Amino acid sequence: MENIGLVGLSRQVALQRELDVIANNLANLNTTGFKQDNLLFQEYMMPVAREDSFQRGADRRLSFVWDRATVPNMAQGAMQQTGNSLDMAIGGRGFFVVQTPEGERYTRNGSFEINAQGQLVTKQGHLVLGEGGPIAFEQNDIGITVGRDGSVAASGGLRGRLRIVTADGAGAFEKAGDNLFRMAQGVAARPAEARDVRQGFIEKSNVEPVLALSRMIEVTRAYQSLATSMERHDQLRREAIRSLGNASA
Repeated sequence: MENIGLVGLSRQVALQRELDVIANNLANLNTTGFKQDNLLFQEYMMPVAREDSFQRGADRRLSFVWDRATVPNMAQGAMQQTGNSLDMAIGGRGFFVVQTPEGERYTRNGSFEINAQGQLVTKQGHLVLGEGGPIAFEQNDIGITVGRDGSVAASGGLRGRLRIVTADGAGAFEKAGDNLFRMAQGVAARPAEARDVRQGFIEKSNVEPVLALSRMIEVTRAYQSLATSMERHDQLRREAIRSLGNASA
């Protein structure tokens, strides 16, 4: 394939990847606590391939498009009041800590429930951890209340204090699937100093549908324009080969 085709193909792959990311963001528009993904693009200078030139030493290195990484946007989503005593949202920074088969994971989805053992769990059944371990209620507990500092109490008394953690650095938390996060390699979680737990609220997705749809249209048009340009270039090349073949005849 000619160099111009390789450069165009690299851009097409990057645009297709961006479309996939935008589509996933829109699909999770109503997912509680979801953080939208953004793509990081970087120029990649090919160390071997060169632009065609007859002058030795005048060739320039080819520049390709590289979708280097997908990073979550940690901006806070809007708070929605539900009135459910087991719904909780964090104002500002911080993550709830849950126990999964793969170890501790972190989430902003505070839509919790109580399992058959009286333990506070996520909708997927993962234990919600307090500072002293899983938070559990007694069978006759009623009137569950959650303080702004994360303390959980019921009619039978204090049942624990939600463990809320944070970390320094933009890439400290990485997505681990199922609306959960894990710590990046070499990063340690630390207790959140400022706490603002709001009972009866959930944090909505931070995806902005109008902006996401606008970007999807832009990316789609860019992809179509690039595909048309590459097709025209290929057509010109075929016509040139055909003309040269006729001339030699």
